[in-house]
Amino acid sequence: MTETLIINNNLSKEEKYKILIPQIKALVTGEDDFIANLANTASALYFGMGFFWVGFYIVKNNELVLGPFHGPVACTRIQYGRGVCGTAWKNKEAIIVPDVDKFPDHIACSSDSKSEIVLCGIKNDTVQFVLDIDSNKLDDFDEIDRKYLAKLLEILL
Repeated sequence: MTETLIINNNLSKEEKYKILIPQIKALVTGEDDFIANLANTASALYFGMGFFWVGFYIVKNNELVLGPFHGPVACTRIQYGRGVCGTAWKNKEAIIVPDVDKFPDHIACSSDSKSEIVLCGIKNDTVQFVLDIDSNKLDDFDEIDRKYLAKLLEILL
């Protein structure tokens, strides 16, 4: 599949995920290169959902290192327990932040980022990577995002 994923903007968020997740599954099925799969997934989410920033941070040498992403330039390294990504990693849980300016120790890679969701890719009880998605709108993420993005991470693991 080499075509750009296009989703009708008149659809609900849940309807978009229901169309997009199978498309991403088709993109990564049969491809065993982890980085290639993360890259295609970041691009598909960015264009398919219209997010401001979508990217992956990969756990390397006890820090999160920037992996494939789509959007403005990003922070390259994040320490364990720092910011939203580091906190999600430390707690091994998804975090939804309605207003990043109110999150203690938020790392502002872009002043245009207003809300954020971070989920952990966990294998054998160890966080392998985090999926970080930012919006330029306040309170843009909810349980629908958490539910479908968690399903997506199962495909990637």
